[in-house]
Amino acid sequence: MTFFKLKLYIAGQSPRSRSAIQNIRRIIAEQVQDQCDLDIIDVYEHPQQAEDDRILATPTLVRENPPPIRRIIGDLSHTTKVLEALEITPRAYAD
Repeated sequence: MTFFKLKLYIAGQSPRSRSAIQNIRRIIAEQVQDQCDLDIIDVYEHPQQAEDDRILATPTLVRENPPPIRRIIGDLSHTTKVLEALEITPRAYAD
């Protein structure tokens, strides 16, 4: 069983940030449940962390574990595309 470590970088409480948070929480609940740790990082509050992780746009979702690192930028509204980008095998699900 694979454990996923995800970081979602957002910029304040913009509509895109709120949408990305809602979408990734839905995806986690439907696809990986307790096999995932999600950190939400606001680049306004933690600019050095965003710089250290080379975040150039928000929202950006980073899969740190398992390696290699994978990234996806956007509001995460297309479940299938998010799962493919992060190389997470989907459960029986239709986007």
